[in-house]
Amino acid sequence: MSLLSAFNQQRHKTPDKIALIEGDQQLSYRQVFQQATLISNYLQTLNSCERVVIALDRGIDATIAIFATLQASACYIPLDLKNPASRLNFIIADADVQSIIGKGPCPDWLGSAELWLDIEQLESTEPQAEITIRADSIAAILYTSGSTGNPKGVALSHKAMLNFADWAGNTFNISNTDRIASLAPFHFDLSVFDLFCSLSRGATVHFIPSVLAMSPSRLTTWLSEQKITVWYTVPSLLSFIALKGALTTTPLQHLKTILFAGEVFPSPQLIKLCTLLPNVSFYNLYGPTETNVCCYWPVDRSRLSTEQAIPIGMPACDSILNINNDELVVTSENNLAGYWQQGQLRSACSQENAFHTGDKVSLNKLGEYCYHGRLDRMLKCSGYRVEPAEIEHAILLRPEVEQCAVIGIKDSTSGQRPAAAVVLKADSLLSDIIKPIRQTLPAYMQPCKFIILDTLPYLANGKTDYQQLLTQMENT
Repeated sequence: MSLLSAFNQQRHKTPDKIALIEGDQQLSYRQVFQQATLISNYLQTLNSCERVVIALDRGIDATIAIFATLQASACYIPLDLKNPASRLNFIIADADVQSIIGKGPCPDWLGSAELWLDIEQLESTEPQAEITIRADSIAAILYTSGSTGNPKGVALSHKAMLNFADWAGNTFNISNTDRIASLAPFHFDLSVFDLFCSLSRGATVHFIPSVLAMSPSRLTTWLSEQKITVWYTVPSLLSFIALKGALTTTPLQHLKTILFAGEVFPSPQLIKLCTLLPNVSFYNLYGPTETNVCCYWPVDRSRLSTEQAIPIGMPACDSILNINNDELVVTSENNLAGYWQQGQLRSACSQENAFHTGDKVSLNKLGEYCYHGRLDRMLKCSGYRVEPAEIEHAILLRPEVEQCAVIGIKDSTSGQRPAAAVVLKADSLLSDIIKPIRQTLPAYMQPCKFIILDTLPYLANGKTDYQQLLTQMENT
């Protein structure tokens, strides 16, 4: 069974139902299939087409290109076009792709111009025979930051992505009456829900205009106007909306479910958002790209506390979770097929299909998993092991602070010292928080340096950009 099997069933059931909306453009389920088939037919006429790069921004065109690629029995590799040319060309070379689907003339940054296919200029070809796609075939390669400094391709099979899409559809009761808001870029694994879970259930996907991400009040107005019922996004954006989204004057009457993942949601902001949206169900979804979602927690408002981080909850997608030396180990149908490097698939799991996440976790008294940060973010200060998340939590408890991120900087005497970047509320001063922090944290955990920013730096997928933060810290 392929990732598109459920979509194909839906386009037979409800061919004229609107599937995708982007601005003034909209396509029905039948039109999505027809347009994807035209491109798929062309791809199948090429001598070799196993891996296809999608050089298109999130939206209808990119969705059509992705569906066409899968229909042609190839795997899709979405690019973040905001990346430097050197990084984009590294991914193209590392993935050993046969085609690049873009729009318009071949861009100057591309080092392999002969691979470029303009989605608007592809020639019509004769219909091709339907291809049988194996469940263990690679459906997507999502490139993430690698520990070596180069991007690392996470290869996901049809089976893995479909396992998550089916679980999410069942767990969150996604149906053909739902209107899904989509903001996650397609190189980010949150998009698997937006595209494949939503369209497998007959829902309509509404692409959020990118310009609204930095304007929370306009974003909430858009969510209201589009009558959005379900949204899967990152906590940093939801925190922004809780603080400046004008939710008291823009009630989101149709919104029923918010899913969030990708980073820790600070409890004070989550409590505020839950208060502003009393009729919305919230779910904390956890898992690295390599496992998609392997754990989730339906937010229990009665248990929220500003002084305690929320749990990541219970196993999701029939995952089997174990803790090995504080590290979460996941065995799941969701798990990656391997890392794609230099044109080859390299194993990433054990023979038992167990993946070591590198995340530090524990079990609470209720048997729920709790997340304590990345093991590889842990600092060693004066012989002490220090978790930046604990310092961040202490700083975020201060009412003057809107956002905070802690990193380690080199220190000649202690190896590393924590340093903090903070975003303060209006009319607040840094001096207002330093003394209380010193009273809260032991000496070796106190930041040796603070910098004040207008906003934290973020990667395209919405997560904190710690590398840029380090550069800002060093230059301040």
